[in-house]
Amino acid sequence: MSIQTRYIPLNAFLAYLQFEKRYSLHTITAYSNDLIQFFDFVATQYEGLPYDQITGTMVRSWLASMKEEEMTGKTLNRKISSLKSFYKYQIQQGALTKSPMETVISPKISKRLPSFVAENDMEQLFLNLSFAEGWKGYTEKMVIQLFYATGMRLSELIQCKENQLDAAKKIIKVLGKGNKERILPLSPELALELKKYITEKPAETKGSPYLFVTEKGKALQAKAVYTFVKYYLSQVTTLQKKSPHVLRHSFATHLMNNGADLNAVKELLGHSSLAATQVYTHNTIEKLKEVFSKAHPKA
Repeated sequence: MSIQTRYIPLNAFLAYLQFEKRYSLHTITAYSNDLIQFFDFVATQYEGLPYDQITGTMVRSWLASMKEEEMTGKTLNRKISSLKSFYKYQIQQGALTKSPMETVISPKISKRLPSFVAENDMEQLFLNLSFAEGWKGYTEKMVIQLFYATGMRLSELIQCKENQLDAAKKIIKVLGKGNKERILPLSPELALELKKYITEKPAETKGSPYLFVTEKGKALQAKAVYTFVKYYLSQVTTLQKKSPHVLRHSFATHLMNNGADLNAVKELLGHSSLAATQVYTHNTIEKLKEVFSKAHPKA
């Protein structure tokens, strides 16, 4: 299903993202929303000036208007990135020779360390917390266990099929960003538990190919997973953010804190570059500082 907008040049670009770059629907929707917002601004402020006549000054004017609305630097950078990609595509297609984005500078943003749940809090979650009764609670517990054990993304988990699990080899295959497949190891206990979960699925769910399903056999919805993860994490942590992505951060941080190789963590997370993974080394350094300050007499 392709996204169609009232801006014809944008439709071709979105189709390119979908069919050639093979971006997820979620990513394409984000690009679409950013670019529609920009073209709506041009239509209002510059009476619908054709996209090939847009200048860097006009782009900066749009960014300034959003900054006045106290939009974060991170969001502004994403919108700039969307525009840069759009104009790069136009140059590749021969529709333009120059991009107005050449004179647009992305705002610097301070890198925040990823939020993560402490190791002892994750232990408490699985040891002492009571999950809901029946199939619903069983599913919720297994989902949280798999998030923390593999660091997979929310989109990857809810799209996971039964045939992606190989309990005998203790691995699970994941289809990540850009349809890149990666293989994640499982502990013997979790591999067995997932196999058991599949065999115990209610009869009405047997036709579904998805690994995790509701009582009616339907794939889990992202919003529902987000809601129950937030609920269970709120029982063991006071972190402001309580989401599936925090479990991914916790997985990576705990690996790094326990001496895992950075390149190995990169592969497990499915990052395309090491730079994205290096943020977890900062958490490791912070932990070392904490240990030093508590243990060293001259700290």
